[in-house]
Amino acid sequence: MATASTLEMEPATLEDVETITEVWFSAFTDPSMRRLFPDTPGFRQWLTDANRSDMINKPFQKYLKVVDTASTDEKGRPRIVSYAKWDTATLEERGRRYPPWHADSPADECEAFFIEMEKVRRQIMGDTRHYYLDMLGTHPDYRKRGAGSMLVKWGCDLADREGVAAYVDASSNGAPLYERFGFVGNSASNPMLDGIVTPMVRK
Repeated sequence: MATASTLEMEPATLEDVETITEVWFSAFTDPSMRRLFPDTPGFRQWLTDANRSDMINKPFQKYLKVVDTASTDEKGRPRIVSYAKWDTATLEERGRRYPPWHADSPADECEAFFIEMEKVRRQIMGDTRHYYLDMLGTHPDYRKRGAGSMLVKWGCDLADREGVAAYVDASSNGAPLYERFGFVGNSASNPMLDGIVTPMVRK
């Protein structure tokens, strides 16, 4: 069993993108998300390629990982147990969040869902400068052991140093973690998002 002393946070690298995909699919098993992000070989490759492209082309997106130094993967490296993607750009600077959808996904449904998420974010935040926790996933074996907290704290500390707010579209399971760091659920909502994500803001 991992302890706090065996978990370390590091910048994620291009060598990590395939493992990041594995962590994502182990972390997000809710039927509503699995419908948008189907667990097929083609879609897994699409997600891997999307993260690789972002790492290369979008330096304002900060990828972080937590590794367990007491456990190794098949290549003998410390096992990646959690990862996060903090976006420090504005919506205009970031551009499109995902590339064109893979054929295995319901493209029209995916497009509508993420458009609504960004619409709600604009409604809530307006012109307020903020950093966006785009993604945080933790392998089920490592939940409630501090990995997620390390990744959330990194972004909150950065936001505090630079005097900006923070925003996350939280799952029901993730909301308690964000609340501990000062995120507050917002009443602004949309029927398409209800029960899937909750907008949360840290002033």
